[in-house]
Amino acid sequence: MFLDWLLAYIRQNNIDMLLVSGDIFDTGVPSAQGQKLYYDFLIHLRNTGCNEVVITGGNHDAPSTLNAPKELLNALSIRVVGKATGNIEEEIFKLSVRDEDIIVAAIPYLRDQDIRRAIASESFEEISNRYKTALINHYTEAADCCRAIGTEVIPVIAMGHLFALGGSTSESEQTIYVGNLGDIGAEDFPATFDYVALGHLHRAQTVGGKESIRYSGSPYMLSFSELDSDKKVVVIETLEGKITGIEEAAVPRFRDIYRVSGSAESCIKQLEKIDAGHHALTPWVEVILENENELALEYKEINKAAETLKLEVLKVTLKNERRREGLERLVENAKNIKEITPEEVFRLKCKEQGFDLDNDPEMLNAFFEILQLVQDNEPV
Repeated sequence: MFLDWLLAYIRQNNIDMLLVSGDIFDTGVPSAQGQKLYYDFLIHLRNTGCNEVVITGGNHDAPSTLNAPKELLNALSIRVVGKATGNIEEEIFKLSVRDEDIIVAAIPYLRDQDIRRAIASESFEEISNRYKTALINHYTEAADCCRAIGTEVIPVIAMGHLFALGGSTSESEQTIYVGNLGDIGAEDFPATFDYVALGHLHRAQTVGGKESIRYSGSPYMLSFSELDSDKKVVVIETLEGKITGIEEAAVPRFRDIYRVSGSAESCIKQLEKIDAGHHALTPWVEVILENENELALEYKEINKAAETLKLEVLKVTLKNERRREGLERLVENAKNIKEITPEEVFRLKCKEQGFDLDNDPEMLNAFFEILQLVQDNEPV
C-alpha cells in the first residue's frame, strides 16, 4: 500500500528523481514476495515520469542481493550501490533531468571491513578511532570526486546509511556501531554537499539542527515507540543549480496501531472499543498491564479476549517492565524475543552473574565488537 501511494505521489507531483538511502529489505535473504514487490515497484516507476532512481544498500541489506541485477537496472536509469568498493567513482553519478544537472554521491552503509584496514593487536579505542577516521575520509573522498566533476552550478546530494550524533532512535533499531564507532556529527559532512539524505533511523528528523542533513525515516512504523511519529518522505526542489526547497510530505497511516494500558479489565474494554471501529486492515495493538502480582493471569485473559476480536495483540508487557531485575523475569511473558536488545540481554546476564561492567568496561567493548562482527556477517 505504501508503494502504491508513493507511485501515485510521484506521478501527481511530477517527481523527477527518487533516492532511497538503504534498507531496501529487512533481511539479507529477502523472501520471493519481498523481491517481487521491489522489482514490480521499479517497473511501475517507469510510467510515472520519474526518470532517475538511485538506491544504496543499508545494514540490513545483503550487497550481493542488491548488486545482482545492477547492470540490468542501470540500463533503466536505476543506479544501485550495494556496498563500498575500492573505487569511489563508482558511487558518484552526474544525472540530468529536464536540463538540470545533479551530482549524487550514493554512499551505502559502510561496513568496517569495507573501509578500514585491520591491524593486528589493535585496542578497542584504536579500532574506534580508525573506523571513524575511515568513515569521514570516505565522505571527504566522495566530496573531492564531486568537485572534480564540477559543482559550481550543480547541486550535490550525498546519500548515507549510518547513525549521526543527535539522531533519535526507536526501540526497533539495532546498534550499528561498536561502542562509539560511527559517531559522526553534522560538522563531519563536507561542505561540498548541498544536502545529505540519510537512512537508518526510523524517525524523520534533521541532524544537528541542519535542514540540509536529515533522515526521511522509515515509511511505516516498525515499533510501538514510533506511535507518535509521523512517517514522511522528503521532497527536494532544485532550480538553476541550487536547492530552492526542502519539504516533508506525510505518508498515510495505512494500518491503525494502538497502545492501551491499565488493568486487564480496562484493557479488554479498550480492545473491544477498537474492535467496534472500522479498519481497512486488521489493527495491531500493544497492551501494557499495570498489575504485576496478577501478570500471568491477566496475560492469559488478554490473549483469550483478543481471539474473538478483529485485531491482533502483538505485544503484552508490564508497565515499568525494564525495572524488573533478572533476565528470566524480563523474558517471562514476552511474546517475541526481538523485544529485548542484545545489549540488554548481555547487561542483565552480567548482573545476574555478579560481573561489574562499570569496573571492567573492556568487557562491554568486547561484546560490542563481537556483536558488530555478527551483524556484518549475516548470511547473504
